[in-house]
Amino acid sequence: MLSRADSAPGQGVSSAYLEQVNLVKGIDAFDVEINSRKSNFDIYHIHSVNPTYKWRMNKKHLNIVYVHFIPAKNHESIKLPKLAEKIFDRYVENFYRKADELVVVNPCFIKDLEDLKIPSNKITYIPNYVDHSKFFKLEEDKIKELKEKYHIPLDKFVVLGCGQIQTRKGIDDFIEVAKNNPEFCFIWVGGFSFGRIMHGYRKYRKMFKNLPQNVVHIPILDRIYMNEIFNCADILFMPSFMELFPMTILEIANIHKPILVRDLELYRPILFGKYVSGSNVNEFSEQINKLKNDVTYYNEQVENSKFISDFYNKNVLEKTWKEYYQRVYIKWKEKQK
Repeated sequence: MLSRADSAPGQGVSSAYLEQVNLVKGIDAFDVEINSRKSNFDIYHIHSVNPTYKWRMNKKHLNIVYVHFIPAKNHESIKLPKLAEKIFDRYVENFYRKADELVVVNPCFIKDLEDLKIPSNKITYIPNYVDHSKFFKLEEDKIKELKEKYHIPLDKFVVLGCGQIQTRKGIDDFIEVAKNNPEFCFIWVGGFSFGRIMHGYRKYRKMFKNLPQNVVHIPILDRIYMNEIFNCADILFMPSFMELFPMTILEIANIHKPILVRDLELYRPILFGKYVSGSNVNEFSEQINKLKNDVTYYNEQVENSKFISDFYNKNVLEKTWKEYYQRVYIKWKEKQK
């Protein structure tokens, strides 16, 4: 495994990388090392697009690259000068083309890679995974303690949003919905993982210094504390305009909390309609109020989250990765002959 995905805190790519590595290390068929400088491996699984990893891709081993983002769709995350943006996009495209095999975490992005002239037979969809032993429901007494710890009102309906503070996360809609629903407590957990180059940095830096009274901002937290935050929430609200496969959704699904997202095509094949959605501030507000006031509706969404949690389970994904590595390795060996 080759990665620097965990070098920047508070990003889902890092969580996805750590979970995948831990999952594969538990499979007896494989011996796994992390960022080793040795060269005698059968497979290099590359999780981030560092130049040193591109140089290490050669015909002596199978090169698998994990696709955590599509270059043209990354512009809403990182703001670079136009020339630098063009150079970076071209570099990532070439990185993906050089790989023997690509893994995407959302089937919607297979078409994007095909548009980059990458053959579909090199691309495999394998979803993200979250360890159920790390994200789980806590007792009510413990949740009360945690709300006091994080300065969350005990008597309010709590709406949680998570992620890096950037344009594509739908921050403007999140804050606007909070302003329109002053009786609820809104929490945003996350920060500026990549500093000034993040899209919307100046705007949101100023905005987060002047938040509405019912909005609590919790800066970047170590992932080991996120289970505490999820247990304090009543629902997850993610108004993002673009995602791949948000780890946050899998994490809170393990705690069986309702999930509200923007109505995006990319969620349909991975969440099976087991969520509620909206397209604008008014629709988001309507859904939040319905979840607060309609107990039957709320409980239906709890069951939907349980379905998501059960579907993405360890046993299934262990088998998936075991079959995948062995299949593509045999394919690569035949190609070498």
